[in-house]
Amino acid sequence: MSSFLAFLNTLQPLSPALTAALLAATTREQLPAHHRLLQPGQVARRVYFLETGLVRGYTLLHGREISSWFMPAGDFVISILSFLTQQPSQEYLELLEPAVVHSITYDQLQGFYRDFPEFNFIGRRLLEKYYVLSEQRAQNLRARTAAERYELLLRDFPTVFQRVALHHIASHLGMAPETLSRLRNKHS
Repeated sequence: MSSFLAFLNTLQPLSPALTAALLAATTREQLPAHHRLLQPGQVARRVYFLETGLVRGYTLLHGREISSWFMPAGDFVISILSFLTQQPSQEYLELLEPAVVHSITYDQLQGFYRDFPEFNFIGRRLLEKYYVLSEQRAQNLRARTAAERYELLLRDFPTVFQRVALHHIASHLGMAPETLSRLRNKHS
């Protein structure tokens, strides 16, 4: 739990009362690789903090998996559209590695916003951070070449090729696995 609270403390110092409430409300789980935190049709009722492990967000398009994002330990994981609207998800959230996660429910989160004004600042900072990441991903897919997207991924996530299957990386970058192989060969 200490990494979860430490991360939140970097955004806003936590009062003793908020710290105690978070400790009481948060669920900690150890989960195996390939466990799905969410799948299409389910409503995202929890927001997860990833203490260890790696998560992939993806959708199915004509029977093909399209990886939207990868999130390593030390960050929050959520299907933002489903969670905020409390509507069924269109995406999968899958652990690519065994993981330790801490989570709170949608209702608990709303209670923290209501009962602890400082938590509103934390929520705003997190929404800003993940919105910016989402916009950057969208812009990269629209405006960058395959080689540029590959370079940015390596810069932002240097261990990606040791931790994620090549076909997942290729779908995330919006390219065929063969194109990814050619790019990797050029850079080795």
